[in-house]
Amino acid sequence: MTPTISQKQILEALARVNDPELHRSLTDLNMVRKVEIKEGVVEITLAITVPNCPFKSQIESDVRTAVGTLPGVNEVIVHMGAMNDEERKALMGTSEEGTAAKYNHIQRVVAVMSGKGGVGKSFVTGLLAAGLTRNGHRVGILDADITGPSIPMLFGLQGPVEPGPVGIRPFLSRTGIKVISMNFLLADEDQPVIWRGPLIGKAITQLWGDVMWGDLDYLLVDLPPGTSDAALSTMQSLPVKGILMVTTPQGLAAMIVRKAVHMAQAVGVPILGVVENMAYFVCPDTSKRHFIFGPSHVDGVAMTAAAPLLAQLPIDPGISALCDAGKIEEVNLPEIPRLLEAFARAIPVQTERKI
Repeated sequence: MTPTISQKQILEALARVNDPELHRSLTDLNMVRKVEIKEGVVEITLAITVPNCPFKSQIESDVRTAVGTLPGVNEVIVHMGAMNDEERKALMGTSEEGTAAKYNHIQRVVAVMSGKGGVGKSFVTGLLAAGLTRNGHRVGILDADITGPSIPMLFGLQGPVEPGPVGIRPFLSRTGIKVISMNFLLADEDQPVIWRGPLIGKAITQLWGDVMWGDLDYLLVDLPPGTSDAALSTMQSLPVKGILMVTTPQGLAAMIVRKAVHMAQAVGVPILGVVENMAYFVCPDTSKRHFIFGPSHVDGVAMTAAAPLLAQLPIDPGISALCDAGKIEEVNLPEIPRLLEAFARAIPVQTERKI
């Protein structure tokens, strides 16, 4: 005898299907609008949050799987609609401040800082994000350099961004890194952002609270040069767990980076480690190291920061070419494994995944 399926059983199955962006069940979100059962054929009508939801196919597939495995179900037909503006507002609320934040689950926020411009903060941020992603971590990058963003070019990404049900959807890089930058919000990527400090600080907090980051192991914040509004807003408004300091060999760079070190110490954010970029050049003909910028001062920076030296990265024209082409995820350096290992020791995350 063929078992009889009930509407209650179907709703219980749908209660175990989550929206991939909001991490709540379809029944909790009031997405299930109609369930019809006829001779083993189940027709389900859903109303997702927005018509252009990128997870539309995944939701439909998850529903078919959840309901299709129930005894007595021979076929599952899914009709997809969308909520109207009133329904969406009622579901998400009308709070103007950080609506997306309550749906985000980010284990560790780490700022990449220097104080000095041109030392390669964005490069180190991108390199670290790509390496962590290869190691199986879920990673995002918040480009907090509002007036001089470099992250979009390093990853070959261009705007405009798309709105999601509760905020802005970050861009996904080739390997799945979630990225947001002010450049994605401009009509032209060459358009300058001519703002005073308070507006820049406000923009950073909005990129944090109004972006749908979802579940992340690490969110890396690429800070601009200096120790004023942008850095201060990041450290005081975001739950920053640690700072990675980037420097170069020159004494001038080391002096300015030490200012950033003292700022971090003044606001009470721990420094996880120091990375020296452009430390040396390896001659391709002789394999000999040449110290283009003279003797390193990184030991003094690390001593001031009371933090370990995590890595010394070389000058490599091939790497520059990859970065200019938006292919930082393809950069391969022998120093990267040590950097990742040291970073993971300095700020570990839980590896368990929610089912």
